[in-house]
Amino acid sequence: MEDRYARQQLFSGIGKEGQKHIREKSVLIIGAGALGGANAEMLVRAGVRKVTIVDRDYVDASNLHRQQLYTEQDAKDNIPKAIAAEQRLRAVNTDTEIKGIAMDAKADNVESLLEDVDLIVDGSDNYEIRFIINDLSQKHHIPWIMGACAGSNGMSYTFLPGETPCLQCVLPSMPDVGMSCETSGIIAPAVQITASIQTTEALKLLAGRWNDLRKKLLLFDVWQGQPLSINMFHAKKADCPSCGEQRDYPSLRYSFETKLEVLCGRDTVQIRPSHKKEYDFSSLEGVLEKHGKVRRNPYVLTCLLHDYRLAVFQDGRVLVHGTNEVEKAKTIYHQLLS
Repeated sequence: MEDRYARQQLFSGIGKEGQKHIREKSVLIIGAGALGGANAEMLVRAGVRKVTIVDRDYVDASNLHRQQLYTEQDAKDNIPKAIAAEQRLRAVNTDTEIKGIAMDAKADNVESLLEDVDLIVDGSDNYEIRFIINDLSQKHHIPWIMGACAGSNGMSYTFLPGETPCLQCVLPSMPDVGMSCETSGIIAPAVQITASIQTTEALKLLAGRWNDLRKKLLLFDVWQGQPLSINMFHAKKADCPSCGEQRDYPSLRYSFETKLEVLCGRDTVQIRPSHKKEYDFSSLEGVLEKHGKVRRNPYVLTCLLHDYRLAVFQDGRVLVHGTNEVEKAKTIYHQLLS
């Protein structure tokens, strides 16, 4: 394996010195879906010292057309994405320390992972966690790279604390395209191009090539072949609560977090208890078997009801599949699990 990174080192933008820097760096990826998985694989293959992956969901058949790390067996076994990603990536590169964490990313539990992190990569599917990433980035002075895609559209921006505007500054200036993978679907090329743009920026940062960073918001439509680059420096605000002179990091307050959330493209509602709760799967299996067919692995227990399917995680979260109505999901949750 001595020549593993030889071709990468031949590229003038990285070289031997840049590769040495990459081998010393640690990256935290929030989300192990399409974007997170693609970024994780490219960074692991590039030789990053450590990659930590956080994701709240498990592999579903609907993921397989665009989420390249996972197999049909992962979907059949309901393996959490973070665990499946870790297993797959360990087989790709034993030089890299890989840690998959199956949990819902929140302000407190993500902050505890930042001790040796050099870069945060956004692979999430919602702006709540992006605002949390943004405030943690500003508080701990860690760069982060946003990525989002839906339909055939994608966008990316690299946030550099103390230099660029932060997400709290620029969001009002971002086009509101009114799209999500739930309403507009998603094609794999939009994912791969968005992730490739993110990883390229990541390699620049990790290799110490900060002067080469693209410091503009990039939007593109891969179907129409239409890119758009927007200078965002004018958006930086002195009174921004996240990066301004009197900052208080509003997204790190517990009250900011949603307890019930419709998941993108899944016809699914996630319910997160207001307090820490751990289930005894053996006992819970006996209770739920009265209502439907139950399957479980060490990470998640599922129960197939007549019209719905429950997925219960060890950290207390529950996914109610088969509805995007929050009130209906709450009713099912309280009937079976309260």
